[in-house]
Amino acid sequence: MHRIFTAAFAVAFLGAPLAAQATTSSDDNFKWNGKMAAGSWLRVSNLNGSISVEKASGDVAEVTAEKDWRRGDPKDVTFAVVKDGDNITICALWGDRSTCDARGSHYHGHGDNWGDHNDVNVKFTIKLPAGVKVGVNTVNGGLDVSGAQSEVRAETVNGRIDASSAGGPVVANTVNGSIRVAMDAAPGDDDLKFTTVNGSISVTVPSNFAADVEMETVNGSLTSDFPLTISGKVNTKHLHATLGKGGRQVKLETVNGSIEIKKGS
Repeated sequence: MHRIFTAAFAVAFLGAPLAAQATTSSDDNFKWNGKMAAGSWLRVSNLNGSISVEKASGDVAEVTAEKDWRRGDPKDVTFAVVKDGDNITICALWGDRSTCDARGSHYHGHGDNWGDHNDVNVKFTIKLPAGVKVGVNTVNGGLDVSGAQSEVRAETVNGRIDASSAGGPVVANTVNGSIRVAMDAAPGDDDLKFTTVNGSISVTVPSNFAADVEMETVNGSLTSDFPLTISGKVNTKHLHATLGKGGRQVKLETVNGSIEIKKGS
């Protein structure tokens, strides 16, 4: 197994100048860092590989990445950093037909450097300052988010999601993998969605959480630590219910797996 860090590859800087921010590169590492204010977004978009998030020690965010590959040319994978106001988006890009903007990475055709001939895997690690919102997405890889203190949005296709936040709502969606989410607080009234196809869903919410909930599975059970007021016919596989006084819409849906809503502190 060949292994290098991502520094040896091209990095594109788009948008406004990255004041008070820096990217360093050498033969064995790639790192972006910069001060970020509470309430801003840090988004990281990947294709093949995992993303993990941990708490930063101060107000400086840091994103590092590591590459593994067995065949193909790792130089075909590049990186882009986009600044949009106070928000930062970092993308890993496969091939010369991919682009990055404030929403993440976009792929316009497979090109010559895609698929079975290029198995480059990129592992991102994020150090997240308090109060900064984080959005992470990949296609093939798991997502681990800990230490967040604001809003979290996590999406993958083939991989599990394990995400927690001490101070914000969490949204998590995958296709092949389980979802485990914990929220110490969920301010606001935005809708929350947790969906997969092959995997169980476990969501821990504060003891005073209130919502209109839809829970649905095909092969699995539905359970809740909270008393639920059920609307319509009782169906052990598909429930519409009110939790507490109701309010925001919360959807939890899988095909092969169980769903549970757990009561936190």
